[in-house]
Amino acid sequence: MNKLKSMRAKKTLRAIIIVAVLLSNIGCDQISKTIVRRTIDYNQKIGMVSNYLTLTRVENSGAFLSVGNSLSNPIKIILLSIFPLVAIGCALLFLVRSTDISKITLIGLSFIIGGGIGNIYDRIVHGSVTDFLHINFVIFQTGIFNMADLSIMMGTFLILAQSFFKLTRVIPSKWKG
Repeated sequence: MNKLKSMRAKKTLRAIIIVAVLLSNIGCDQISKTIVRRTIDYNQKIGMVSNYLTLTRVENSGAFLSVGNSLSNPIKIILLSIFPLVAIGCALLFLVRSTDISKITLIGLSFIIGGGIGNIYDRIVHGSVTDFLHINFVIFQTGIFNMADLSIMMGTFLILAQSFFKLTRVIPSKWKG
């Protein structure tokens, strides 16, 4: 009986973590985009942090770095809305059904799915994705991105970092140098 309660408690906690991370990512993304749409004009630049961080509102009808902007509408809908929606649905199904993945992978996938939902929502409701963050690292610069993109990158980083550290534990010490 205690084992059954423990399993239910773990499932409940897992579901709470997934929902909390998804809603946090989607919420932060949509709130920030709404604020930007209401307060920043198109292509207006607002320098922050000694101009290393700039707020610049652009509407991206393509994918990452505007790839696919010039595609016809039917192709764009298929490639940038329908396929990603199916992929996110599959990832969400995997996330809910997989009980043997680590907490870091669970959180990382939740970040990726939440960011994907935020951008697909924009694409479907607004016809484009609002991007507004630009970082100048002096030796290189980012493209203009949004909080959903940041969620996707953070989730990817978490999963890759966990895989890297898991791999370094597996490598025999005689191979390490």
